[in-house]
Amino acid sequence: MVKIGLIGAGHLGKVHLRLLKEIAEIELIGFYDDDSATSYMVEKEFGIEGFTSFEKLAEAADALDIVTPAMVHYEYANAALRMSKPIFVEKPLTYSTDEARVLVALASEANVCVQVGHVERFNPAFVAAQPFIKNPMFIETHRMAQFNPRGMDVSVVMDVMIHDIDLVLNIVKSPVKRITASGASIIGKTPDMVNARLEFDNGCVANLSACRIAMGNKREMKIFQNNAFISVDLLNKKTEVISLKIAAGTIDGMELNEELNSGIGSRILKFETPMIHETNAIKTELEGFAHAIINNTDPIVTVEDGFEAVSIANKIDLKIRN
Repeated sequence: MVKIGLIGAGHLGKVHLRLLKEIAEIELIGFYDDDSATSYMVEKEFGIEGFTSFEKLAEAADALDIVTPAMVHYEYANAALRMSKPIFVEKPLTYSTDEARVLVALASEANVCVQVGHVERFNPAFVAAQPFIKNPMFIETHRMAQFNPRGMDVSVVMDVMIHDIDLVLNIVKSPVKRITASGASIIGKTPDMVNARLEFDNGCVANLSACRIAMGNKREMKIFQNNAFISVDLLNKKTEVISLKIAAGTIDGMELNEELNSGIGSRILKFETPMIHETNAIKTELEGFAHAIINNTDPIVTVEDGFEAVSIANKIDLKIRN
């Protein structure tokens, strides 16, 4: 059992509070929010203690769940790590690459678990696709969101695209050697629409598009690799795989047989729709955080992963400004 305290009881913080109460391995001991009116209302709604200071909550907890606005992630994460507390930090880890680097160093020094809330890693459609992903050579992502005033203080890269940056870095596993990007500000003072191209040392190329003033929502990823194409609909939780395989046995209605003249023999174009196991991705990531603490293992999304996503996001923003 892990005693967890939550920092930041806003919209997403309330979601975390509800889910933390449902997880058997977690004892939710309370929360802290610097807005006293919010703290009072949440305390009554959830029937849990609202602590009067971050320090008091941190002292009482085994670990902390930081769900504050991103601009103060660093402040609370820094303080928690200096107290040697394991932490879950919502994405992005920080806005600043330098601050993210400091948190990586503090986590290593404290030797505690730090998990970053890149929730799409736990999306059941992405989880279903993972067994089929092998050495991708081209990736295309489209993430479109209807206008929401929350998050408008930063560019769409840090607010929206960073989800796909993390997914791409996770499946390519190669250093980024070149970045090109363009963007446009429509409503906000920072870009609302961005297209970025990442070129990796291993030859893979990823083309990422993000918009936060779209007419509708879309979260899609298409992965191209030798002998396979994988389509992942993260919004509607659907994964499709088309692959070319050597024929063996009877061909069913979802397979297309083709005789090749190369002498290799008969090959099959196979269409698959992997089974999607419906889960609550936020609950799954919080369960993973608790398990990592209890078992003294690395979380699925590490502090280093969070740092890499922030670093690439800031490099994309820099390319747009220049």
